[in-house]
Amino acid sequence: MILYRLCCAREHDFESWFRDSAAYDEQRARGLVTCPVCGSPEVEKALMAPALGRAARKYAAEVSTDEAPVAPVAASAPVPALVTQPVALVSEKEQQLRAMLRAVRAHVVANSVDVGDEFAARARRMHEGDEEKRAIRGAATPDEVRALIEDEIEVLPLPVLPDERN
Repeated sequence: MILYRLCCAREHDFESWFRDSAAYDEQRARGLVTCPVCGSPEVEKALMAPALGRAARKYAAEVSTDEAPVAPVAASAPVPALVTQPVALVSEKEQQLRAMLRAVRAHVVANSVDVGDEFAARARRMHEGDEEKRAIRGAATPDEVRALIEDEIEVLPLPVLPDERN
C-alpha cells in the first residue's frame, strides 16, 4: 500500500491510499480519484515527505508524551519536531461535508429503485412515457449520460463518498 498526498485543481489537499502507483494511475484515468471537498476529478499528486523508517517509530515510542524530545543541534540546523498527540486526517469541515453527502446518498438509496446498468434505457423509457415514472438509480457510461442530457432527460449524479473508493 502507498499513501499519496493529492491536490485538486481548486488546491484542496487530501490523502488517499492505493495498492501501488499503477493502481493510482489506473483509477485516475477512469475518473475514480476525485477531491473529497469539491468532487473535482482534476487531481494531481502533490509533493510529500517520505515516511520515516522503524528507527523513528522506535524513538517516538520511547519518548514520553509529557516531555518534548531534546537533541543537541547546531545553531543553524533546523530543530526536529515530534507530534505525540493524534492528528486528524480530515478536517472538521470535511467531516461535516462527508456526513451531509452520506445523508443525501442514504435518502436517495432509501427512496429509489436500483436498476443497475439499465439506468439509461429505463430513464429514456420513463421520459417517453413507455414506463411508469419513479425514482431510479443505477450506472451509466459518460456517453449514455451525455445522450440523456442532450435529449433533455433529467439525470443527476449520485454523490460517491471518498470512503467507498478505498
